[in-house]
Amino acid sequence: MEKTKDPTGIKLIVENRKAYHEYHILEKFEAGIELSGTEVKSLRQGRVNLGDSYAQIMNGELFLIAMHISPYEQGNRFNKDPLRTRRLLMHKREILRLFGQVRTEGLTLVPTKLYFKHGRVKVEISLAKGKKNYDKREDDAKKQANREIDRRLKDRGRGED
Repeated sequence: MEKTKDPTGIKLIVENRKAYHEYHILEKFEAGIELSGTEVKSLRQGRVNLGDSYAQIMNGELFLIAMHISPYEQGNRFNKDPLRTRRLLMHKREILRLFGQVRTEGLTLVPTKLYFKHGRVKVEISLAKGKKNYDKREDDAKKQANREIDRRLKDRGRGED
């Protein structure tokens, strides 16, 4: 299930659109992820859900929690728990910098994309601040206004023909 492929060797697996609705994205980072073979095969089929997942720093290591990778059908006993905690691979100084920001500023780490880059699975982790309900309504109102403008422009274009 190939979503997009570009000359940089990046093939998008899944994007967490819910994160863009729930959070203000401040900064993005790329991290590797520690997976088993059957999990990678399942990712190639696009069987993953980032919906409620988040990243957390424990004992100086970065972990991805609650990401659901469906079991590979031909994997039998080699399949792992679909919701297991997976370690993310980043440089120590990056992890410590993120830890400082999360701890002092009250930010959170949210996965926004999962993709293959030159055959390796990468996760885009975003430093994010939660939106309030009125921020979400404001975003929805802007989207609605833009749709209305587009619709009127399209109708005006039809009337001139």
